[in-house]
Amino acid sequence: MRCPFCKSVEDKVIDSRASNDQAVIRRRRECLGCERRFTTYERIEEIPFRVVKKDGTRVPFDRQKILGGMLRACEKRPISVETLEEVTSRIETKVNEMFESEVSSRVIGGFVMDELGKLDHVAYVRFASVYREFKDVSQFLDELKSILKREQDGKDSTTPTG
Repeated sequence: MRCPFCKSVEDKVIDSRASNDQAVIRRRRECLGCERRFTTYERIEEIPFRVVKKDGTRVPFDRQKILGGMLRACEKRPISVETLEEVTSRIETKVNEMFESEVSSRVIGGFVMDELGKLDHVAYVRFASVYREFKDVSQFLDELKSILKREQDGKDSTTPTG
């Protein structure tokens, strides 16, 4: 592994931990050249998975695109990068379990929206406004109304009666 700071190829592993789902191993390393520490992630390389975009083109699956979209949606929100990494891993696992070799970008976007809806309403609306390509304010307001209705329904179901 090449040090991201001094480019030395000599390092030692200080700590290794498996992720919660056991799909990724996180390794803390120390460069033997400059003595700085860095983190690497190790995962099994799988058969190249394809994403079918809206225009019908097929591109390789890239988990960084999912993470990048969520990072933009969660900008200035109280959500850690680690949380978004975990969400990205859940989405990637779900896609790999449900589909053989390719998946629609719409399906992935739906998974992202489901996760962001549980995590943060502002991030959800930000992502939805781009993903669903709102054409005008009324579409945006309709989405906000549906969030408020789901939130209200959730509160009503937990309110004791009688």
